[in-house]
Amino acid sequence: MNLQQLEHLLALAETGSFSRASEKVHLTQPALSRSIQMLEQELGMPLVDRIGKRNELTPFGAMVLARARRISSEAQELRRAAGLLSDGQAGQLRLGLGAAPGALF
Repeated sequence: MNLQQLEHLLALAETGSFSRASEKVHLTQPALSRSIQMLEQELGMPLVDRIGKRNELTPFGAMVLARARRISSEAQELRRAAGLLSDGQAGQLRLGLGAAPGALF
C-alpha cells in the first residue's frame, strides 16, 4: 500500500466514477482500476462494489476511506512543513556566545 493508491481511492470516492477519478488523478481508467484492485488485494477485502456504472464503497471501503483521508492530510502537512523549513520560514535558530558577549546580555 502506498500514498498514491490511497489518493486514488479518495478520488474514486469523491467522484463516484472510475473514469472521472482517473481524469482527476491524471491516469488512464485501466491504470486507476488496477491501482484500486492492487490495494484491495493487499488488504484482502473489496473496497468498492462495482454495480454497473455505479461504484459504491463497501463498509470496509468506507473505513479505509476515513483512514486514507487522515493519512493524506498528514502527508500534505508534512510536505508543507518541509517546504517551510527549506525556505527558512520555520525551525529554530540557536546562537552561541562566548563569555564576554554573554555577560552583556
